Amino acid sequence: MKRILVPTDFSTHAENALKVAAQIAKKNKAEIFLLHMLELPLELMDPTTQQQAAQNNPPEALFFMKLAHKRFNEIMEADFLEEVTVHETVQFHQAFEGIMEVAEDKSIDLIVMGSQGATGLKEVFIGSNTEKVVRNSNIPVLVIKEELPIFDVENFVYASEFEEKNKKSFKEAVDFSKSINAKLHLVYVNTANKFQTSESIENRIKTFLKEVDLENYSFSIYNDNTIEEGILNFARKTNAGLVGISTHGRKGLAHMLNGSISEDLVNHADIPVITFKL
Repeated sequence: MKRILVPTDFSTHAENALKVAAQIAKKNKAEIFLLHMLELPLELMDPTTQQQAAQNNPPEALFFMKLAHKRFNEIMEADFLEEVTVHETVQFHQAFEGIMEVAEDKSIDLIVMGSQGATGLKEVFIGSNTEKVVRNSNIPVLVIKEELPIFDVENFVYASEFEEKNKKSFKEAVDFSKSINAKLHLVYVNTANKFQTSESIENRIKTFLKEVDLENYSFSIYNDNTIEEGILNFARKTNAGLVGISTHGRKGLAHMLNGSISEDLVNHADIPVITFKL
């Protein structure tokens, strides 16, 4: 892991994410791309794109660019960024689309984002850029809720169905656990509506892990009412500092009907959550 993308709106939540990204960068000798999506006021927008709006209205666009650059300079003075290579990136774009574009253009290995979480109707009707990135990103997304001056994860819980389709995302989870020197706690959450016997689950896991190089890990079957509750309860039981899960990236009607456990975790977990695309 050599390139970390941190989108920022210069809020406290974004700074919390940057602090964690800086610690990961130091451990892995990685560089950070600090991204601010500059959305110009509507009166400066033309019918095409924000980039063209900036070109067509240079004085106004220059003012907002200078303001963003000033705030970047203030952030760069922070002690936690010492000895970290940080690239300043400002784009005229909608936030979600811009994050995806920069992640691909810069060959990013990890996205670290801050989030306040959401509950009730806000989740359904408003959502957030963090949720959109979690749902659509092809690279791992680490979501930070609170300030973590020391991001030292001893126990990393990773929940999965442990089927063939999970192998790519599972490998990414293993690699990430090694990059932060954490013990990987694999868990299969068994629920009443999708109940399976312990023997069948254990046999599946043995087959799944047969060709995987794992050292510092454990495996558990945890029974609960729902998968989300099971993951959160198991994380508390193991004193986890991080929860990981794969995301299907469902969109449109499929997303509304099936929901997303990964997005629910991002909203409801009180510890960091990392997602991996299937």
